[in-house]
Amino acid sequence: MHKTSMRLRALIVPCLALLTLVGCAANPAAKRDTAPTPPKRVAIVLTNHGQLGDTGKATGFYLSEATHPYEVFHKAGYEIDFISPKGGEAPMDGVDASDPINAAFLADEALVARTKSTTSIARSMSVGYDAVFFSGGHGTMWDFANDAGVQELIRTVYERGGVVAAVCHGPAALVNARLSSGMYLVAGKQVSAFTDEEEVAVKLEKVVPFALESTLRARGARFVEAPNFEKKVAVSERLVTGQNPASATGVAEAVVRLLEDRAE
Repeated sequence: MHKTSMRLRALIVPCLALLTLVGCAANPAAKRDTAPTPPKRVAIVLTNHGQLGDTGKATGFYLSEATHPYEVFHKAGYEIDFISPKGGEAPMDGVDASDPINAAFLADEALVARTKSTTSIARSMSVGYDAVFFSGGHGTMWDFANDAGVQELIRTVYERGGVVAAVCHGPAALVNARLSSGMYLVAGKQVSAFTDEEEVAVKLEKVVPFALESTLRARGARFVEAPNFEKKVAVSERLVTGQNPASATGVAEAVVRLLEDRAE
């Protein structure tokens, strides 16, 4: 009886080993752990321009239009780069320290330092960004619209399947952005931005180099808007735009939804 059991065991053990090998071959995941998904990577683009036309006043990027999106992307676990057309310092405007998100950002010396030493778009082109977010501020009206690097970055990210987003005056980056087909990216898409009426309300319509809303409409955008200074977010395919500072968080949240839906 003992010898019979030994013979059976000698037959069964190799068979079990063979079945295990066959199962692993049929299901490769069974023999190795799934590699962790790398975090999404987002670029927040800031203006380098710090002079408000011929007024003698300073301008730059509007702080909450960078800090509020940063907060959304950070909570989503994304890697975030601060970049700009030229690199180096991005002048800060609209510094409202009573805003708790602004205050937390300003208290973080490392974060503030990153806005003073941004990476140039030219040096960032090799990064495979999942999304690019153009923060607003009046400075963008002077350096975003005609910058070849801005246009290339938008085209590259969008045609690779990424998300392009902008808020307030940040959509100045979109007015001359074309796809490889030659079509304007905004043509036929719903777009929101700081309106011509809002520009009049802040008495800068004769200071800015062009009317943002009117130019976007001329490029074929289906412009959508809310009453002055109220939140408005437009999502059209993988283009997300917002009207004013109140819209910054909503634009970033829409970007996150698009990226997460794409990952599923």
